[in-house]
Amino acid sequence: MANEEQANNTSVSAHLTALPDKVGVEGLEEKWGAQWEEEQTYAFQGSRDRKAVYSIDTPPPTVSGSLHVGHVFSYTHTDVIARFKRMNGFDVFYPMGWDDNGLPTERRVQNYFGVRVDTSLKYDPDFKPPFAGTDGKKIQAKDQVPVSRQNFIELCERLTGEDEKFFEKLWRTLGLSVDWKQTYHTIGEHPRRVAQKAFLRNLARGQAYQKQAPGLWDVTFQTAVAQAELESREYDGFYHKVAFHLVKDGSPIYIETTRPELLPACVALIAHPDDERYQKFFGKEVYSPLFGVKVPVVAHTAAEMDKGAGIAMCCTFGDMTDVQWWRDLQLPTRSIIQRNGRIAMSTPEWISSDEGVRLFEEIAGKTTFSARKIIVDALRESGDLDGEPTPTKRMTNFYEKGDKPLEIVTSRQWYLSNGGTNRALNAELIARGKELDFHPDFMRVRYENWVNGLNGDWLISRQRFFGVPFPLWYPVSANGEVDYEHPLTPAEDVLPVDPMIDVPAGYTEDQRDVPGGFTAEKDIMDTWATSSLTPQIVTKWAEPGEENEALFKATFPMDLRPQGQDIIRTWLFSSIVRAHLENGVLPWAHTGLSGWILDPDHKKMSKSKGNVVVPSEPIEKFGADAVRYWAASARLGTDAAYEIGEMKIGRRLAIKLLNATKFALAIGREDENHHVSSAATATWNAADVTNALDRSVMARLAEVVDIATKALNEYDHARALETIESFFWQFCDDYIELAKNRAYGTADATGNLPSEADVLSARTTLGLGLDAFARLLAPYLPYATEEVYSWMHEGEGSVHRAAWPTAGLYREAAGDADASVLVWAGRALAALRKIKSEAKVSMKTPILAATLALDASAIPAVEVAAADIYEAGKVTGRIELVAADNSAEDANADEITAVSSELGEAPAKKK
Repeated sequence: MANEEQANNTSVSAHLTALPDKVGVEGLEEKWGAQWEEEQTYAFQGSRDRKAVYSIDTPPPTVSGSLHVGHVFSYTHTDVIARFKRMNGFDVFYPMGWDDNGLPTERRVQNYFGVRVDTSLKYDPDFKPPFAGTDGKKIQAKDQVPVSRQNFIELCERLTGEDEKFFEKLWRTLGLSVDWKQTYHTIGEHPRRVAQKAFLRNLARGQAYQKQAPGLWDVTFQTAVAQAELESREYDGFYHKVAFHLVKDGSPIYIETTRPELLPACVALIAHPDDERYQKFFGKEVYSPLFGVKVPVVAHTAAEMDKGAGIAMCCTFGDMTDVQWWRDLQLPTRSIIQRNGRIAMSTPEWISSDEGVRLFEEIAGKTTFSARKIIVDALRESGDLDGEPTPTKRMTNFYEKGDKPLEIVTSRQWYLSNGGTNRALNAELIARGKELDFHPDFMRVRYENWVNGLNGDWLISRQRFFGVPFPLWYPVSANGEVDYEHPLTPAEDVLPVDPMIDVPAGYTEDQRDVPGGFTAEKDIMDTWATSSLTPQIVTKWAEPGEENEALFKATFPMDLRPQGQDIIRTWLFSSIVRAHLENGVLPWAHTGLSGWILDPDHKKMSKSKGNVVVPSEPIEKFGADAVRYWAASARLGTDAAYEIGEMKIGRRLAIKLLNATKFALAIGREDENHHVSSAATATWNAADVTNALDRSVMARLAEVVDIATKALNEYDHARALETIESFFWQFCDDYIELAKNRAYGTADATGNLPSEADVLSARTTLGLGLDAFARLLAPYLPYATEEVYSWMHEGEGSVHRAAWPTAGLYREAAGDADASVLVWAGRALAALRKIKSEAKVSMKTPILAATLALDASAIPAVEVAAADIYEAGKVTGRIELVAADNSAEDANADEITAVSSELGEAPAKKK
């Protein structure tokens, strides 16, 4: 690899360009972005050697409107690693995807175009939506124009295509070094084929199955919701104390409920088996109030003795606890909530009393809110409501993108085994998590907690439209009944298919939805069911052709999955499930988990909260390098505030790199007007670094390279940046100030000229140092580093294809030098300048004499650098170094203080 070649070099050859008169960060994005694209700087080279490839499973951002700086934050972390690996000689496979199916896209399309799907409508090839953008105003459902499923899908494809162009422009400006030829879409033909192929194989192995069962349902989006998509939120409600009456003697048993509207769906009263208050009632029956339905009193350990009355009604279904009780105790099903969130229209057969039938007819078709009011009024009138409802706040399940509490509705859905019901599989997935390298490692427990807490398999079907369809049809019997138990499946070589359009083998289109024919599966796959296969999608898993097979072998399992910490339970876990079931391996070796971006009030930044910052704003104001610096300063797994001050520091760092490099490269090449208008060549040999101060710089540079390299190999990009940046400022503020006159070859304050060897040593140190900084900072500041590298290495290609520095060259230049010489020399210069500052005289004022006190162990370090210290400090007389008394408790052994001093006359100002 290129890195190994550089490790054996003892010099750096430079092809110096003419330098610009002025430098700045403005315009660098356009200049270098165009050149990177033209030269395909970041293109995957197509290596077939797995050991030579570093592959990244880049998160495909959801194309549903706009990005915010939180995206910039996490994607920068990934890009730093990608650039570092590329400079270490790896052929980096770094694709970009667009997650363009699913609810977020549908919701945006509905609002943007003012449409909604009506599956009864036929396709209209000439349809034109009523709007093309609504300036952020939400269009109510009643005002949305109904369109066919296919028209709606076409509008989704149209809008996502427009959004993706904007997203790509932003990512390019940020400087992401992805290979844009490897871009994919989660709704594209290839991803649909992969998702359908994987599903069919899961189905054949018995890992995918369908069942009629109670499940979480979002009434707004009219779709089932998986456990991983839940969000628990505080919700206002009221406790109602309600009396059930024993069948035997009519005596009351009081329960407390927040959902009295579910009384018609009650199937049991449940208390803990150890609760002495209710043990005498177990096995007996009570009448439900108002409806007069007999229900048993039973025991279950999930009942909470210290909550409410300690006994609860089980309804089918109010919450997931009801589902657990229903399943464990084999209770009857008495569902009354429909998919639209309203009470069923027909009176259930289990309600037989005249009063019960009359009351149910009154609530039939009502929303749960309206039905609750009617039921409470009836309870109050019947005397079964004890006291008035008392306000409470309860934690209620919501769909993460929904606005109303979820209901539990019984429906036919597709599931995929994920360890929620199979303990052996659960243990295998826990073991997979232990194989994976988490960065930071403390995030591992979130994965394990999630897997251990699963209580059901992954619900992968959705009752939506814009997504990957299940590749299934069902036979319809002669009497018109659909046979869901024997689905019709296509062959893999005809995938992808749309069962709403395509026809199963052996049938014709005229047999669709008729007795003796077939019907299509109308559901689509959950968006995560496709996104969980991104490692297989990007590596061309199971795709025919020699090139595809070679790509898969060279890139899978992948090296890195970068992502947000908040989707460990969804994307990370589901991807592990799919690779474990299909490929028998982890999908990647490492995962890098970014924290959240916080607003100035330290609240998580999100579009739903309205506190986001559009990333184009800071990029335009401070430059892409500055924004990347802010992002890269935060460690993985930690939250970071949106901090403009950090961006300003990043901008200053980029500008300093430009100015310092221009200054160093101009030495010895300037004409009388201080222009460097001609090209030149230079060779910076390690053997030419002979001065003690210069060798100290090289010693510290070797340490910095080792520390930064180790940190980046451990995915600690922030520690690497901190180390590099700290030394860069020391190099500029201390070393350049100390050595610049020697580098120029000018006489010192006493008229003595430096030797040719000392001049060469300084110039070589400047060259080696700034060449190293260009490469060390390249993953962080790609634009500024590319600019300065082009000044030093004209015609040698991009800095982002250059070798990452290795310590060997700088260690050879350092010899046995002590890195602390630079530190103490900088402190000595600061002490001399402090003398002038306190005397309020010009820094050009000569120092005739001074006594400096410092730690005795540091005196040799200052002495070997004395010539540069005195020249930079304008010392014309004698400096005495004495050992400081550091015995006092408040003594600072790192300080150099002036004990005495004598100043000369400041030089006259030039007129």
